[in-house]
Amino acid sequence: MASIPQGSSTQLNAADTGNNTVPLIIVTILFFMWGLLTSLNDVLIPHLKSVYTLSYTQAMLVQFCFFGAYFVVSLPAGALIKRLGYQNGAVAGLVIAASGCALFYPAATSGYALFLLALFVLASGITILQVAANPYVTVLGPARTASSRLTLTQAFNSLGTTIAPALGGMLILGTAVLTADQLALLPAAEQAAHRAQEAASVQGPYLALAAALLSLALFFAFAKLPKIQHDEEPGLSADTASNKESALSHTHLVLGAIGIFLYVGAEVSIGSFLINFFGEENIAGLKEADAAHLVSYYWGGAMVGRFIGFAVMRYVSPGKTLAFNCICSVILVLVAVLTEGKLAMWAIIAVGLFNSIMFPTIFSMALHNLGKFTGQGSGVLCMAIVGGALVPLAQGALADTIGLQLSFLLPAACYLYIMYFGIKYAGIYKTAPAAEPAHL
Repeated sequence: MASIPQGSSTQLNAADTGNNTVPLIIVTILFFMWGLLTSLNDVLIPHLKSVYTLSYTQAMLVQFCFFGAYFVVSLPAGALIKRLGYQNGAVAGLVIAASGCALFYPAATSGYALFLLALFVLASGITILQVAANPYVTVLGPARTASSRLTLTQAFNSLGTTIAPALGGMLILGTAVLTADQLALLPAAEQAAHRAQEAASVQGPYLALAAALLSLALFFAFAKLPKIQHDEEPGLSADTASNKESALSHTHLVLGAIGIFLYVGAEVSIGSFLINFFGEENIAGLKEADAAHLVSYYWGGAMVGRFIGFAVMRYVSPGKTLAFNCICSVILVLVAVLTEGKLAMWAIIAVGLFNSIMFPTIFSMALHNLGKFTGQGSGVLCMAIVGGALVPLAQGALADTIGLQLSFLLPAACYLYIMYFGIKYAGIYKTAPAAEPAHL
């Protein structure tokens, strides 16, 4: 196993060092907001699938357009952050995300294609926020506690993902007055009118989100946050540094990017199919609005797990913790695939608990000691979030061919690779994180 050199690669401006609590709290607000916006897709998918009579593959275009934005926008976002700075870049991301939410209003009367465009614009803004905020958190304290610190902020991201399905189920899915079978009995004109009414149910919630994002952009524009500056890879020897011509020259970053691709793909894919999965007669036979509340348990498990992981990884290697969680996730997915009823339902929900520390742990391990390439590396990792576009689409195709329940074998395969990454770089931090006091 190749060892990764130690050393601080990124630091705050000397004038800004000191208590990092307030900056960390401010940046954590961003994590909450994009968690809320991302998890609402789990409600939108079954809603739009019903409104426009879509196949599973067609419905997964929601995630394809949303997470496809990460692939298209991440590298330009890195250049934008370099030009504007981390704080102003976050403001720009918030404004763009607000524009995407506002597009939901005309989309409700224009059709599925404009919904997909609105999701792409919304995700473009969130991508810029990701590129700005994730590396910011990694430098608001010691490098060896970066995984723990990023896990803590991701816990509030999970708070947003936990609230969103229940909120969306109430505001969007809760407006449905007819089942699909009842709708099929109506004349074509009445069916069209009902579908238009259902499509319009997204307008109010997303306009409210647009207003909240614009208010948050104004807040960040005037907030006092420390400046970030990067060293020229002090953790590498002169000979080694001269051979590192780009972020992609670091093997652990490349393997970490694959890990992010598969992790986001698995997490998003599972969440995207939960409402339909819970509606299966051999699982729970739930209505969409009722199933949406259970999706909150999936994301809520991730929130609880991140608080636990924040404490555990101050004593246990992040890589070992990552591998352990992946093993548990694979077992739970197999139980959901091979059994029925409540056992299958709760097994797939429980995967959320073990998803908890995966993204922040992979992200911080992959960025470790990149020095001047930290910003570029963050862009590459955010670009890898395109897994959230492709894996759900692939699972959708599987669901249309071999059945929804068996299609969950795809996320299980993703977790096996992430387990490999965790084991390979289990020794990335040579000093026990517990030796460092907490920096919150």
